[in-house]
Amino acid sequence: MAKISDAEVRTRLKELPGWEATPAGIRKTFTRRDFKDAMRFVNAVAELAEEANHHPDILLFGWNKVTFTLMTHSEKAITEKDLALAGRIEHAAH
Repeated sequence: MAKISDAEVRTRLKELPGWEATPAGIRKTFTRRDFKDAMRFVNAVAELAEEANHHPDILLFGWNKVTFTLMTHSEKAITEKDLALAGRIEHAAH
């Protein structure tokens, strides 16, 4: 999977509101209604990740906040797989 340039990542993230580029990959924190809703969301994303065979780093903190970070570790960079899964996560959030 080919690396995506920093400029292209910035351009593509304009289509994914709230996602940001960080040294660790692309990242977004979602706030859910409550703890149970946060856990349902994490489980829904786990299913998407399994389907894509591409797994985000997931941080659940507080009682309703979930952060997803995506990077293709084999490339040590952001690739199309990361942007595609971010789009699917965004869709699942609504």
